[in-house]
Amino acid sequence: MSNLNVLKSRAKSPARLTRNSKLFKTIIEAIQDKKGENIVSLDLRKIPEAVADFFIICQASNNNQLRAIGDNIEKEVKETCGEAPFKHEGKQAEQWILIDYVNIVVHIMLPEPRKFYHLEELWSDAPAMEHNL
Repeated sequence: MSNLNVLKSRAKSPARLTRNSKLFKTIIEAIQDKKGENIVSLDLRKIPEAVADFFIICQASNNNQLRAIGDNIEKEVKETCGEAPFKHEGKQAEQWILIDYVNIVVHIMLPEPRKFYHLEELWSDAPAMEHNL
């Protein structure tokens, strides 16, 4: 992920989301539909430096599943919520896909990058919740 500076340059939407928001639920369901693993959401709303209200992090077991999860999120969010991502990164690198919906940033990772970057630990001040079936 070379170009994550875009996260710093855009402002969060004034509408505050919750885990019960339509967008949040649609993203979680889209990940589960494609058998994403180790799904965790981090609630960043009380962290002033945070670039979003939530991070949703999940893992794919291979490149095909990584792309399938990313594509399904974008498709389902567009159909259900009428929203397109503000930005997405990593579809060519095929190890870590980031989909930015301004207040929710989704990270879809293969096991090695997830283990290396360990975003849950980096944002350990944020309350975490698992969303596995």
